[in-house]
Amino acid sequence: MPHHQSCKKRLRQAEKANAVNRSVRSAIRTSLKVIRTASSKEVALKEMPNLFSMLDKAAAKGRAGFNANRASNYKAKVAKVINAMG
Repeated sequence: MPHHQSCKKRLRQAEKANAVNRSVRSAIRTSLKVIRTASSKEVALKEMPNLFSMLDKAAAKGRAGFNANRASNYKAKVAKVINAMG
């Protein structure tokens, strides 16, 4: 347990950040799963803007370990999956 006030505050901040990061990462993974298991290309295309928006927001705020390059790589992989659908 921290004794200094600044350490206590840092612990509180870290707990909040962990909760937000977990939530963001979970939402991104769920959206990714919807796209990968989509029955048709139309369903995947409908979910794509939602996922891209989440990725861009996460990258802009530095959430869940996402930076601009990682978000871009995710988008490229999703586009590749959707294009491969018949």
